[in-house]
Amino acid sequence: MQKKVQATEQHRDSAHPTGDRAATRQRGSTTEEHASLAHRLRAGQQAAAEELVDNYYGRIYLFMRAVGHDRQTSEDLTQETFMRAWNHIGQLRDSKALNGWLFRIAGNVSRLYWRKHRRADETSLESQAMPDEGVDSAEWAGQRETFARLHEVVARLPWKLKQAIVLHYLEQLTISEAADAAGVRQGTLKSRLNRGLEALRTEMGRP
Repeated sequence: MQKKVQATEQHRDSAHPTGDRAATRQRGSTTEEHASLAHRLRAGQQAAAEELVDNYYGRIYLFMRAVGHDRQTSEDLTQETFMRAWNHIGQLRDSKALNGWLFRIAGNVSRLYWRKHRRADETSLESQAMPDEGVDSAEWAGQRETFARLHEVVARLPWKLKQAIVLHYLEQLTISEAADAAGVRQGTLKSRLNRGLEALRTEMGRP
């Protein structure tokens, strides 16, 4: 697990913070592949559980980071998410909805943590990976500063708006998947996205 965290953290200063290869492969997966994986999970296949972790660990971990948890807490909550998913796989009625179902569990795990730790301050960004050789350091520093600022602003949003922004724009779930993950109708999810984006524009000083 530690290797997964280290590899994922190295991509957090990229233009899109979910550059993990496994995450990229998973976004390209078909609904049939999701259904197949869910079926094998319900059958109790250990190999399916390992595949679920391989495909989704980076995305769930980055979801936790994006909603304001520090590294260690994000790692702990990510592992808890997979434990809950494994223990409650029978509750996944629509096998093709694996994406939204897993992120709904992650959202619940995160909310429960914040409820128990109301005094916890918003996380501050730890040191990022250094730029690749040949990348202009001034340009990289500017991009890193912008990303850090955006991360901090997103972390301060009310939970419902923050969840919508992270699910749709950072994790790249479709409107349907994000709404399912948030447990709301698509119209409600779109409304939260609009309000969240307006709040981000105001905070970031954009027109």
